[in-house]
Amino acid sequence: MAEPVKPAMSRPGVLSLNIREKAALYASYMPFIKNGGIFIPTNKQYSLGDEVFMLLSLLDDPAKIAVSGHVIWLTPAGGHNSRQQGIGVQFSSNEAGHQARGKIEGMLGGYLQSSRTTHTM
Repeated sequence: MAEPVKPAMSRPGVLSLNIREKAALYASYMPFIKNGGIFIPTNKQYSLGDEVFMLLSLLDDPAKIAVSGHVIWLTPAGGHNSRQQGIGVQFSSNEAGHQARGKIEGMLGGYLQSSRTTHTM
């Protein structure tokens, strides 16, 4: 008797995030995560540990940042304190992940010391 065929896991597509303002970048960036990370608003369903691929367009920089990572944070619809639905993604520990973190932290500069609320904390 043949075993049932399991459906192939569908790979999520590339997530695009376009952030034009420094305050919005601050609210999305997660500096407290090893390798850095970013919150991406989405209503798609993800699970902790899912691998995602991101194309980030930040502020006025015409160059997009291509980086992969893993879902480490979930904010469901109607989440705590009416926070925006989405996922937090930890950047991979490869060169692209290090470059993404360095570029974002360079753009934010003194904003990183702010006590303003973010999408995650």
